[in-house]
Amino acid sequence: MAGPDHHAVPVGQNGFKKILASEGIEFLTSASGKVLWSAIDGKTVCLFFSANWCRPCKAFTPSLIQMYNSLKKTGENLEIVFVSSDRDEEAYTKHLETMPWLAVPFNLNLCTRLTRLFNINLIPALIPLNVNGNIVEDNVVSLVEDYGADAFPFTRERKDELRAMDERKRRGGRIEELLAHAGRDYLISRNGEKILVSELVGKTIGLYFGAHWCPPARNFTSQLIQSYKELVTILNQPFEVIFISTDRDHDEFNCSLSSMPWPAIPYEDKTRQDLKRIFDIKGIPTLVLIGPDGKTISSNGRAMISMYGAMAFPFTEPRIAGIEASLRKEGDKLPYKVQDPKHVHELKLDMAKAYICDACKKQGRFWSFSCDVCDYDLHPKCVE
Repeated sequence: MAGPDHHAVPVGQNGFKKILASEGIEFLTSASGKVLWSAIDGKTVCLFFSANWCRPCKAFTPSLIQMYNSLKKTGENLEIVFVSSDRDEEAYTKHLETMPWLAVPFNLNLCTRLTRLFNINLIPALIPLNVNGNIVEDNVVSLVEDYGADAFPFTRERKDELRAMDERKRRGGRIEELLAHAGRDYLISRNGEKILVSELVGKTIGLYFGAHWCPPARNFTSQLIQSYKELVTILNQPFEVIFISTDRDHDEFNCSLSSMPWPAIPYEDKTRQDLKRIFDIKGIPTLVLIGPDGKTISSNGRAMISMYGAMAFPFTEPRIAGIEASLRKEGDKLPYKVQDPKHVHELKLDMAKAYICDACKKQGRFWSFSCDVCDYDLHPKCVE
């Protein structure tokens, strides 16, 4: 889309109103009919640049509706005005019917001028204007996606405040502040049981971000279950995993949780999205480890479990360093190459996360004697 408008029009509500007046627009509109200009006087106005043909716009609109309705219920002085980038009036009307807020009448020239005035390069775009008519902040779509109604009044100060709150939670210290809120102080198990978050205080916690649709996540879930059962059931260690679902719907979430021995954040709870944002989760599966003091130990728990299993507990740097030192000492005692009568090729000492020994058919970890030519592995104890 085009760059800023070079006409001498003040940016903000005043510039917005002057452009509408110059196009002969005397009313705003809504899905139910015409609306007087006075409907936006004295309010924080957000201009919502969107279109019915735009898939990201349609994906964002439900989140915006949820935020709008929530702020209206609490009496916040806010109004949203839809500015259409649709190609025809029929598409404009269809899009407007999904919205509970106001709109400017359909006018292609008007859309072009407003787009230039507010320097809109991508849609959806949400531009907040304060009661004085100035732009409060640039496009706040991502802010609304991340924080919902908490993003209001969309100022830079509010954005900085919210990000400081995220940073405080990420650094840790209070597991209840991280995992619970005023409306929910519990987690749910696969059988519907509620587990109080307060019962987790003093434990080492693994926040497990995964989904049923993701094959790597399903594979890692099996590894994590094995380590979890060893730690909790056999060794009685103070450890708990909490499932943070990235499933696509509630049915997938139920399918994921049904295979897990640990509790989860409820699927409908916004805390799931908050935790993904706080810990900057870019992919799954991811296991974030939190110590008994509530502070983050590592965001690389997946690698620790995959390599060392339950041995890695309590997942601290000294513990991992100790395991690696012990393994190096063990490897130093083994020959670098062997020729075993059970296999035709020379075997070399190798480090592997897990393998099946071709002699005893049992699973092995860490040191093995492997063939560079074919898929053959021996436990060091199975070498003759």
